[in-house]
Amino acid sequence: MCGIAGISGTELMENAAARDLIARMLGAVEHRGPDDEGHHIETGVAMGMRRLAIIDLATGRQPISNEDGSIWIVFNGEIYNFRELRELLLARGHKLRTRTDTETIAHLYEDEGERCVERLRGMFAFAIWDRRERRLFLARDRVGKKPLYYALAGRTLVFGSEIKSLLQHPGVKREINLQAISDFLSFGYVPDPATAFTGVRKLPPGHTLTFKDGLVYMRRYWDFDYSIHLDGPGAREPEAPEAYYVERLRELIAESVRVRLESDVPLGAFLSGGIDSSVVVAMMAREMKVKTFSIGFPDAGFDELRYARIAARHFGADHHEFVVTPDVCRLVEEIVWHHDEPFADVSSVPTYVVSKMAREHVTVALSGDGGDEVFGGYERYVVDRRRGRYERIPSFLRRALLRASRALPQGAYGKRFLRNIALEPAARYVDSVSYFDRDSQLNLFSEDARRAMAGYDPARRFERIFAAPAARSRLDRLLYLDSKTYLPGDILVKVDRMSMANSLETRAPLLDHHLIEFAQTIPASFKLRGLETKYILKRAAEGLIPDEIINRPKQGFDVPIRRWFNRELREMLDDTLNDRCARERGDFNHRAVLAILDEHRRGVRDHSRQLWSLLVLELWRRAFIDRRPETRFKGAKRVGLDCLAESAAATVH
Repeated sequence: MCGIAGISGTELMENAAARDLIARMLGAVEHRGPDDEGHHIETGVAMGMRRLAIIDLATGRQPISNEDGSIWIVFNGEIYNFRELRELLLARGHKLRTRTDTETIAHLYEDEGERCVERLRGMFAFAIWDRRERRLFLARDRVGKKPLYYALAGRTLVFGSEIKSLLQHPGVKREINLQAISDFLSFGYVPDPATAFTGVRKLPPGHTLTFKDGLVYMRRYWDFDYSIHLDGPGAREPEAPEAYYVERLRELIAESVRVRLESDVPLGAFLSGGIDSSVVVAMMAREMKVKTFSIGFPDAGFDELRYARIAARHFGADHHEFVVTPDVCRLVEEIVWHHDEPFADVSSVPTYVVSKMAREHVTVALSGDGGDEVFGGYERYVVDRRRGRYERIPSFLRRALLRASRALPQGAYGKRFLRNIALEPAARYVDSVSYFDRDSQLNLFSEDARRAMAGYDPARRFERIFAAPAARSRLDRLLYLDSKTYLPGDILVKVDRMSMANSLETRAPLLDHHLIEFAQTIPASFKLRGLETKYILKRAAEGLIPDEIINRPKQGFDVPIRRWFNRELREMLDDTLNDRCARERGDFNHRAVLAILDEHRRGVRDHSRQLWSLLVLELWRRAFIDRRPETRFKGAKRVGLDCLAESAAATVH
């Protein structure tokens, strides 16, 4: 596990300058790899890595080359089938000097070129320099667990695991992408391939990029596919009985967990007390004594520790739990710094804290991430099903409802509901997951900003994704949409940045691509059964985890942000949103911002999510655009454990 960075192009600077630039790029992501640093520089390329040593601690230094030095690689991630691939390469006559997955990829590329990614099972982002072809090859894993950014600076390609590395290059400008800010205000994150910086791009999951002679070529090598239930050519066998899916799921989850237990450093698991993480720990407990880590809050409505304890006792785990009573003001700016882009998922806070706590005991942690997208676990799928009946309303009447909703004042009771049921099916779902809907954004942005965006609407791209896959059911379309947007843009970004901020590697067995490909063959009726979410996973979990976990109400990984805004964060929120720079930026109608804050303070509406997004947006602008000294951080060790949480670390017997 590492942070990688590099540059490639005919305009590459002299070695001394390139070495200095790579050192600065790697220094920006030292938290991703505190154990080692390495670089390779030659005509046409300079690349390097910061290493978090997990496997082959003695000889696994990067960059690594093939036998004759014609192929060089820097790699971030873990390849779980590298042993089988290594045996294949040895049988082909390759000579491997280490037992690392990194070296395996270099030799596999030597044989199979860009198609080598199709053989890899795991999470990865890597860069390969092909000296013979004078080209740079970048690749990112199928679902987007590991990040990879790039930018063109003239005829030079700049890349890295985090944007802050790219910003060290003088040709990468700190210019705001206003359309991406609109994306952020809609969804709480910036979906790929855009970023909040003009000119900086994300390599989408399941894609490769080849850079040669100043030109970029991209290829998609994998995608989620729900077309298997359609009639016609390529259709699969008729649906199997429920018992088949249950048994096969158990086998695949067990195997997916097992291959993720290889590590030369201590390993544990996040345990929320939900189905997903409990199933993962159940499979781990078959192989080892598990260290588990859970987090809770004094507010009962946000606390899951009761269920985590039930699960931990059931599995005989060495359980550690922490009740967060944070000095939140000391966390927010650091979290913003680690995200590189404005990011409004407030559960970054507990994710950061649980990662920091876990790192005191282990270097690798397994998680239950991905279960909701793979098996249909979000409550919004239930809401969407309930609101489906409004599709029977004639179109002329829905248009009238839409006009009526727009006539209501901002914040009026029922305004958003009327708007939502008046929309077409795809637009209705996108609207339901938005922080600021279209009308709210138009009210929020200044006239100059609206003019600059020229009618841009973030919902359009999501609606195109919703319409793209051939799928029999609406749920499959929603799963496809969330897997292409929310999963890589929010869930996996949050876990990667907050864990790597603390030099902790996380692995997600439920996002193994073999498991995903099987889950796509499961009919939607086995995922959302009536109004019961994750039905088939619950059946597979029976007998593996306690019944209290299976039957418990759904609870997201959230924080009491409304209370914080009224107490710990009150002064910070007011000062930030009323700051002179914030008022004078010119992008927002400041009166609209104050109206949102006023409604929240008076209890007219709970605008916690919207206010959090506005807060982190302004803090991001200070740190990355204004570059105020007080908002720039050098690493992840700024806030001590004593001011983050009351630790109740104890083994549960």
